[in-house]
Amino acid sequence: MPGGRLTQRERQQIALGLADGLAYAEIARRLERPTSTVTREVMRNGGPTGYRADLAQRATERRAHRRRQTPPGGQRAPREHGRDDEAVREYEETFTTLLMHQGLPKMAARVLACLFVADAGSLTASELVGRLQVSPASVSKSIALLEQQGLIRRQRDEGRRERYLVDDDVWYQSTIDGARGMTRIAETARQGVSVLGHGTPAAVRLENMARFSDFISESILRAAEQARAVLHTKPPEPGPENS
Repeated sequence: MPGGRLTQRERQQIALGLADGLAYAEIARRLERPTSTVTREVMRNGGPTGYRADLAQRATERRAHRRRQTPPGGQRAPREHGRDDEAVREYEETFTTLLMHQGLPKMAARVLACLFVADAGSLTASELVGRLQVSPASVSKSIALLEQQGLIRRQRDEGRRERYLVDDDVWYQSTIDGARGMTRIAETARQGVSVLGHGTPAAVRLENMARFSDFISESILRAAEQARAVLHTKPPEPGPENS
């Protein structure tokens, strides 16, 4: 398989493949590229319905230009915790792609990924605007969506500024909310059983959906509680008898 970055011609072929309704795997096969390469390319550049080869090419060129730039004097600024800045950016894009695959819009996915890779786990709206190089309105809209889904929460710092944060409790609560959503699916499916008549093909299908949703919901709730108890409980402070 060819290596290196995608060419402009390959991006045009991806756009044509998407327009023809081809799956990522088929487009990748025709390009002799890994499916993950095509998937990441599409998701980081507008998704299957918004992908444009010319815009994707320009975005890649801009990223390459930023990588070539160095501060005045030819010296790079000190790296936080000794990290490779480019590797961090690449990882953030990978994380963003994953979140988009889970159903988040691109901007909301970028905001959430940015919060997760921040050491503090929290940023102000202005800090998000600066890091992502987007408009305040874009950040505000994404924050509202993420809050609605329980994926972030807000708090005020000492300067009375609002900060948006992710932590273990936020992720736990989001998982719990997802499990409860499965429970609601089961309840609604069982309502249909009585309406359509027990034993009919449609009712049997809905009853199977309800049983499946119940099982998944119960498993998620049980696993989330167990994980929280094991992973998020601080070990006791060593006492005199343990010192």
